[in-house]
Amino acid sequence: MLEPYFCTAILKIMSHHEEEQLENNKDFTKNWVNSSKFLFYLTVFSFICFNLGSCYRLYQHRYKGKPDVEVQSSSQYKPEYK
Repeated sequence: MLEPYFCTAILKIMSHHEEEQLENNKDFTKNWVNSSKFLFYLTVFSFICFNLGSCYRLYQHRYKGKPDVEVQSSSQYKPEYK
């Protein structure tokens, strides 16, 4: 009479153990393949965001053109003296 109960108890323990193994495979800290893939893509995404942000910041502070500066006539390439 104890054998069927014992077998079902063992089956329940084994099925619980298999469910736990499946859950552990999905865990970030237990599966180094998934975690390294995630960290790689996170690094690539961060690097791209940093570069795009830097380019945008440089574009905002770009050189707007040649300013119209009044130069004294005596300090030009061909100076004109009074």
